[in-house]
Amino acid sequence: MRRRRAAVAAGFCASFLLGSVLNVLFAPGSEPPRPGQSPGPSPAPGPGRRGGRGELARQIRARYEEVQRYSRGGPGPGAGRPERRRLMDLAPGGPGLQRPRPPRARPLPDGAPGWPPAPGPGSSGSGPRLGCAALRNVSGAQYVGSGYTKAVYRVRLPGGAAVALKAVDFSGHDLGSCVREFGARRGCYRLAAHKLLKEMVLLERLRHPNVLQLYGYCYQDSEDIPDTLTTITELGAPVEMIQLLQTSWEDRFRICLSLGRLLHHLAHSPLGSVTLLDFRPRQFVLVDGELKVTDLDDARVEETPCTSSTDCILEFPARNFTLPCSAQGWCEGMNEKRNLYNAYRFFFTYLLPHSAPPSLRPLLDSIVNATGELTWGVDETLAQLEKVLHLYQSGQYLQNATAGGRAEYQRLPGSTIPQEDYRCWPSYHHGSCLLSVFNVAEAVDVCESHAQCQAFVVTNQTTWTGRQLVFFKTGWSHVVPDPNKTTYVRASLT
Repeated sequence: MRRRRAAVAAGFCASFLLGSVLNVLFAPGSEPPRPGQSPGPSPAPGPGRRGGRGELARQIRARYEEVQRYSRGGPGPGAGRPERRRLMDLAPGGPGLQRPRPPRARPLPDGAPGWPPAPGPGSSGSGPRLGCAALRNVSGAQYVGSGYTKAVYRVRLPGGAAVALKAVDFSGHDLGSCVREFGARRGCYRLAAHKLLKEMVLLERLRHPNVLQLYGYCYQDSEDIPDTLTTITELGAPVEMIQLLQTSWEDRFRICLSLGRLLHHLAHSPLGSVTLLDFRPRQFVLVDGELKVTDLDDARVEETPCTSSTDCILEFPARNFTLPCSAQGWCEGMNEKRNLYNAYRFFFTYLLPHSAPPSLRPLLDSIVNATGELTWGVDETLAQLEKVLHLYQSGQYLQNATAGGRAEYQRLPGSTIPQEDYRCWPSYHHGSCLLSVFNVAEAVDVCESHAQCQAFVVTNQTTWTGRQLVFFKTGWSHVVPDPNKTTYVRASLT
């Protein structure tokens, strides 16, 4: 694993981290050649496959046509008037397209589209802005991870902003298996890079608060392959389920709400209903507490064709579902239902009910059960998640709480208790008991429910729902001034 990471890191540095040693690769270049120029070299057919050159060209064209459909399909955000030139044609430099030097004339496999691509019609106007110039003096490169096709790195731009760079992993399975089959490194790179290009187009077309932001892209020569593609995106933190289970219910609910809003957007996107064929926590990241999808190269828009309901079986490891076949010959809602059940089995069932406020548990259980049985679609699921948010944010979930048996608490404004902490779970702070409350009455209820609690300190900090953060204490023997906090102590210690 260390050797693999070292190899990937070396390839990345050669491609993207153009510091003092590799600065020549980012020297300003001329405009790309215009359409009609010979666009690229012909890879040799693989040694173990007859007709490999034609098969590789067929696969490249199939991926190109998929990218073209997504680029032109529907009036997506930022889309301009469709242009006549093909997405993959070589064209004069457009928005965000910068290249260090023009490629030499190189023939392509028979029937393969040109490379590199020009920006699609959706990228004009409000499209991405960062290009190769933004990467000339990046610093602090860190390997984040890699998958079947891509490697991801974290870098810091000259202005200080941290971004993620994605590129085809030269040591990855996708490129390696293709080279072994066809023996054509450049052609295989182009095949793999179309997945990155597809993701780039979808990030732009599906823009939404829960879709990772695309900041830009760059073409540059790398190793023996010209015009390699790098995408520049928003940086997020990996989703670690074990860590999430140790966070507050409020933060876990935020992730589920983010996912519900994302699935609603995908079901009603300008491209049609989009399904995530590779739906796992690793395909998402967290940005300031919000869940965002980052990996879209395995997304699909087309619904499944059918002649009867027997063609509409939605298969999962634990169970299967049979969906109706519409009169138009498509499985009804299969893309939407696939996303929803995956949300249930990877997120909702673990994050929604556990340690939730008791009065919200029945509604949360209904959401989990309905998504697990696919009795609801994404519209109803999101409506119920938004209802939970309203009840929680407005404090209505506290209406059934009683004040009977409460102790009296004395208010000490402008003060805090610096020590006398105890641990509780879940807490916003590992070394103390820091929880969010709707109001002081709820803080009293929490303190009364903890045997060791004798006081609490209300801070001026709030969570994403506007709830106040409160420290709960074992005593109040040492109270000190603090203008930003208010201390409440039990009127009589027993």
